[in-house]
Amino acid sequence: MALTNNKAVLNWIDEMAAMTQPDQIVWIDGSDAQIEDLRAQACATGEIEKLNQELLPDCYLHRTAVNDVARVEDRTFICCRKQEDAGPTNNWMDPQEMYAKLKKLYTGAMKGRTMYVIPYSMGVVGSPFAKYGIELTDSIYVVLNMCIMTRVGTAVAEVIGDDFVKGLHAKADLDPENRYIVHFPEDNTIMSVNSGYGGNVLLGKKCFALRIASYLGRNQGWMAEHMLILGIQSPAGEVRYLAAAFPSACGKTNLAMLIPPEHYRKAGWKVWCVGDDIAWIRVGEDGRLWAMNPEYGFFGVAPGTNEKSNPNALHTTMKNTIFTNVAHNLDNNTVWWEGLDKNPPENAEEWTGKKVNGKEWVAEGNKLAHPNSRFTAPAVNCPCLSKEFNNPNGVPVTAMVFGGRRAKTAPLVFQSFDWNHGVYVGSAMASETTAAAAGAVGVVRRDPMAMRPFTGYNMGDYFGHWIEMGEKLGDKAPKIFHVNWFRTDDEGHFIWPGFGDNMRVLMWMLKRCKGEVDAVETPIGYLPNAEDIDITGLDDITLDTVKGLLSVDKDLWLEDCDGVEALYNEIGERVPAELRHQLAALRERLSK
Repeated sequence: MALTNNKAVLNWIDEMAAMTQPDQIVWIDGSDAQIEDLRAQACATGEIEKLNQELLPDCYLHRTAVNDVARVEDRTFICCRKQEDAGPTNNWMDPQEMYAKLKKLYTGAMKGRTMYVIPYSMGVVGSPFAKYGIELTDSIYVVLNMCIMTRVGTAVAEVIGDDFVKGLHAKADLDPENRYIVHFPEDNTIMSVNSGYGGNVLLGKKCFALRIASYLGRNQGWMAEHMLILGIQSPAGEVRYLAAAFPSACGKTNLAMLIPPEHYRKAGWKVWCVGDDIAWIRVGEDGRLWAMNPEYGFFGVAPGTNEKSNPNALHTTMKNTIFTNVAHNLDNNTVWWEGLDKNPPENAEEWTGKKVNGKEWVAEGNKLAHPNSRFTAPAVNCPCLSKEFNNPNGVPVTAMVFGGRRAKTAPLVFQSFDWNHGVYVGSAMASETTAAAAGAVGVVRRDPMAMRPFTGYNMGDYFGHWIEMGEKLGDKAPKIFHVNWFRTDDEGHFIWPGFGDNMRVLMWMLKRCKGEVDAVETPIGYLPNAEDIDITGLDDITLDTVKGLLSVDKDLWLEDCDGVEALYNEIGERVPAELRHQLAALRERLSK
């Protein structure tokens, strides 16, 4: 039975059902009884497997097709009427041509299957931030994940208007040659076909919350950013919030769920996680920026998550969690992944489902768990979840942070001179490739604001939107910083300890925001005085180590300017003149 009388919704569902031809249509009301029934159905078909309910209550294991294990950027499209509105960093096709291509793939794709109708909210239902969508899918795995990642069900269906985001997903044949993840921003529509992997099929995630939302945000005067949100609470109880953007493999979730170093904990400092991946940001009634996490759960990378690297994330996965493409420990019916501990199970199934005995397995990279294996866990499980997580107005942003993985170029931390310089710093963001990525190691990849794969329109216009937001904010704009936890010595070892000790750098930022500490003006921005970075209790880090971490090699920076210029030239004429001016001014300062 339909959960809404909204004609726009019902007509669209009828149209999609006529094309995909499912045997039946089931509305998802989000109730525990319905979710339990769907889990039972999925277990009966082998789509998911029930894990040890004493050790991992309400946890399940799922395996995707071996050819379907990650986001597929080369099959991801932004289809708007004019190609230049998508810009050169996005794949584009004419919308009518793409609709025709997709129609062939969707026609009859759900024959013999059930179409599930998922009404969902990004953000707290009724919040000024909230946006609503409906995803149609033929996958129970998608339904169960969406019920963790978003707010789903009857309460959403009751408030959906005609401007909802339409999402259609069909597994079809899981054919990689006909796999498409397509966004029609001008039509508020997302279509995904021939994939079953979360990043391609949980349409509330990157598809809606970043690609479509970034387009909506530009038109409506707000921002959708690939940013974590965390709060730092002082012993006096005051909480200040930071939003931070990092490319993949830069420790984003670890920072979002940071555990303070011991001497901060003893003094009464606390860190709260509001979100680990996406922030929707608006100008509040007080003229400041306010941020909200539009998601309801975490879709985290499993490998490397352990008691030392991120105990909060690990504890979040201990109940009500779906594990995807991890190893199955058959001795106790639990899960395992590389980096969980040093004891891989000998009696196990690797992530492809193949039984292994002893220490020999043959899956990708000789790993038991896929390198991009995932957990989908409810945010409410997180031990350090902020009590503001469900605040409909979000939280006020004191500072914004950009970061990348640079062996030598970027110092541990610096502050931009002002908002526009900060936008330049974000646009120039880059990481050097690690052994985990395909191809050569140490290649600089530009990933502006960590949004390169996720901006739903022209990247030059996106930079322009940042500059416009700064004009709205004036002197109420948050301070902007850049960090680099990944400086290495000549042997390639990381110098800074990272993880919880990154809080020491965040503390310097907060002091700068309050005007409590001075800084050194350099060509690249304001750098800390080395003695202002707290190294209490760090045996291996001396004042001289910190000075080294804060050093700036002008030749490397001039070389980096060439990389930024190449990015701007790739994006083309829509790069704001202000950013080219910032680049020229940086070159001039470095050359003096």
